[in-house]
Formats: sequence, structure tokens, C-alpha cells
Amino acid sequence: MTGLWNDFNDAQSNANLIPKGTLAKVRLTIRPGGFDDPSQGWTGGYATRGSTGAVYLNGEFTVTEGPYARRKIFTLIGLYSPKGPDWANMGRSLIRGMLNSARGISDKDQSPQAQAARRIGGFADLDGLEFVARIDVGTDAMGEEKNEIRAAVTPDHRDYARIMGTAGHGYQPPAQPAPQSSTAQQPTAPATPGRPSWAE
Repeated sequence: MTGLWNDFNDAQSNANLIPKGTLAKVRLTIRPGGFDDPSQGWTGGYATRGSTGAVYLNGEFTVTEGPYARRKIFTLIGLYSPKGPDWANMGRSLIRGMLNSARGISDKDQSPQAQAARRIGGFADLDGLEFVARIDVGTDAMGEEKNEIRAAVTPDHRDYARIMGTAGHGYQPPAQPAPQSSTAQQPTAPATPGRPSWAE
């Protein structure tokens, strides 16, 4: 007897990958590794130190909307490698792109406001960051294909505003370097319960 449930040779393999080059809004959650090095600014237990001596942020990126909503992509963000500076430079570049994307800044913008928005007080500032990512395909330790995030999409991209949900909303970066009076401050609690203040 041969049928669909006896012979699986013609069954499609389900790689379950998001296609390479897909743009999606994602939220970063850093899975704490408990490694701190205050001299590097690595505090709060966010960094992870691997068996090779490499140090990284263990990133879990959750797609927040669209056809791949709730899908998770796991990517390591390099902080240090004993093999040289390349991995750390790639990590710094990714974080710069993530900040540009999350805070609505062009990568070419060198104004004092843009420079201030690219600074963080610590890795806690990255935990929960939402930005537009370009999804890539790489391989895991076993040689199997897996999704990765290697680049963020900034406001210069034609699809950024649509994906980020900022079209026509005049998005303002959360960090304002100029002192403001207390009357000009943004409300800390959303006016509508369950809705973030930026969506008001």
C-alpha cells in the first residue's frame, strides 16, 4: 500500500526560513549571559562569554508584525573575539544601524542630535529596542541554514516608514540632548492603556 502517509519521498522539505532580504520590524531581547567587564562598559550581566573567549550579546529578535509576526531569529552580536577586531567591529556596526533605525536617524546624519541618539548608557538600552531589520540566511554550527540579522534598515530606505509605522507621524528620537522645560516633556505613561506612547 502506497499513499501520502506511507511514502514521504515526495513530501516538501520544510526549511521554515524567512526569505533572505525580507524587511521586517523586530524587537530585540538580549538573553543575559552574566558576563561583565566594567572597563569595557559591559555591565548588567547582558554579555555572554563563550568557551573560546569570545564575548557577545545573545540576541533574540522577534518579528512584531506582518506575515512572519511572532517568528524568532537568534543572532549573536559580537563584542570581542580573541582572533581580532573584525567580530567586534561587525557588532558595533550592527548596533549603530539598530539605533539609527529605532530612533529614525539617517546613517549620514552627523548632527549633535544624531550623535547623541547613537549613544547608550549600557546594554539595557538595547533590550527591547524595535527597529527595521533586513533578514539574512546563514548557517548554524551544524551547517544547517538559519535566519540571521546582520543589518538594520534606516530612514533612507524607501520602505522604512511603511514598515516602522512612522509614515506621516513625524517620528522624534527619544533622546533629546537639549534641555527641555518640564512642560515640554513627553508623558511617561501612555494615554490609552496597553498602547505605547509613540502610538498615540
